[in-house]
Amino acid sequence: MLLSTAAALPHTVRGGDAAEASSPAWRPCEEPAQRGFECATLSVPLDYDRPAGETIELAVIRRRATRPSERVGSLFFNPGGPGGAGTDALPAWYERFVPAELRERFDIVSWDPRGVGRSTAVRCFGSAEEATAFWARQPVGFPVGEKERRTWFAGRAELAENCRQRAAKLLPHVSTSYTARDLDRLRQAAGDERLHYWGLSYGTFLGAVYANLFPDKVGGLLLDGNVDPRNYVDGAMESDPELTTSLRMGSDLGAADTLEQFLTLCGQAPTSGCTFSAGTPEATRARFTELMRRLQDRPVGAWTYARTVSDLRQDLYFVEPGWTDAGEMLQALWEGRAPQAAPAPDPGVYPGTEQEAAVVCSESPNPRTLGRYPELDAFGYARAGDLGRRWVWDYEWCAQWPAVAADRYTGPFDRRTAHPVLVVNTVYDVATSYQAAEAMTSQLGDARLLTLRGYGHTALLNPSACVNDYAVRYFTTGALPPEGATCRQDTRPFAAARPAGGIAAGGGGLAGTVEPRPRTR
Repeated sequence: MLLSTAAALPHTVRGGDAAEASSPAWRPCEEPAQRGFECATLSVPLDYDRPAGETIELAVIRRRATRPSERVGSLFFNPGGPGGAGTDALPAWYERFVPAELRERFDIVSWDPRGVGRSTAVRCFGSAEEATAFWARQPVGFPVGEKERRTWFAGRAELAENCRQRAAKLLPHVSTSYTARDLDRLRQAAGDERLHYWGLSYGTFLGAVYANLFPDKVGGLLLDGNVDPRNYVDGAMESDPELTTSLRMGSDLGAADTLEQFLTLCGQAPTSGCTFSAGTPEATRARFTELMRRLQDRPVGAWTYARTVSDLRQDLYFVEPGWTDAGEMLQALWEGRAPQAAPAPDPGVYPGTEQEAAVVCSESPNPRTLGRYPELDAFGYARAGDLGRRWVWDYEWCAQWPAVAADRYTGPFDRRTAHPVLVVNTVYDVATSYQAAEAMTSQLGDARLLTLRGYGHTALLNPSACVNDYAVRYFTTGALPPEGATCRQDTRPFAAARPAGGIAAGGGGLAGTVEPRPRTR
């Protein structure tokens, strides 16, 4: 059922929830990073319960099929987040849609979801400069100690008030259920009878909601790096849950497992493979523990404990070059040197950081008692170590968020779809655990899990020729991988490292389907 702020009433889903969407006017994109792509805007209702009322704009981008004579249709792509802007992500990641048959036979299409990026967006500051200056005043990563916590809480309260003043009309209408309806409008506008979709991370929850709102419109949904749907929605928004969204979904536990693999493989590699290696996994873990303790007492320049943990988590999303970069960062800090920092964001570009909160905080319950978060900090550290702390504070801004979704999808998730859903997950994912993928597969009405025996966040960003071959077959013929199928990654961390945790080295084709299943929690 969908819960309304006015009343908890059943919502009847209509095939598109209103009149058919007209085809947008495509034009060559103007920005240099989007060269070769076409851009358009699509008008959709602000409130699908009032389809003839006020509208908002969606920014859409596509690259046409390179073999028009063999074109199947459109493949829609969501880069996750929430808050991920498809108009930025698709040009950056387009070449990852391989084999070439995907690009030959499908228009690859993405968009900035409502509230995000170049679409009608949640903006809680008057300018990019104002937003950049606000975030520069906040503790980096997460707060450590009472003083930083006071600064953090005050900053999130200021953000919430800014959002209430500047975005009050839009905030209740940026939920996943509305975005799923937008996605169906995009499908109609493309002229496709059914939806083909590749969703990453949060985009898997969007795909699950779409599958249950429009089950007869599912042509092929590939959900990559998965959210546990029930733990994401988790009951009523007026309650004060014990755990944050991330802790309910086990993101901290997946992160801890991934860090353990990183330290094991790094320790097995020579320093030419992993700069931070101390010669053995045990010695490398001990060095990491000592470095974290040291940074809490003595930062290296601007590199605090919290900044290091946050950057490490981000690096672990990508086997290449992220894991190599993580080793170099940790070794520099071990030697007392400030690592090379990433380029500072352009202060003239609106950062849009609050756009993630606008979605999650409106529809996924998080504790609203501020005193609960220091307790969860201790809980997260005890359960999952340093990265557990980082995941706790990701959702603290929900404690003071000023809006609740007008339409919030809480299930069911088991409606039978016109075609089965393909669920893909790495075994060691720092953000979306393998156990969440098992939960997604079991909750959906008709889904098959393909296991990527490797590391990092999503198969698209940590490529496997085996996964890609299955994806092409799935989207072009509807064929699923065999039950229990597994794949290997094309690149493993630290080339000279010995495989750990039962994960085979190297890439592989579709034959890699007989390895034992990974452990479950």
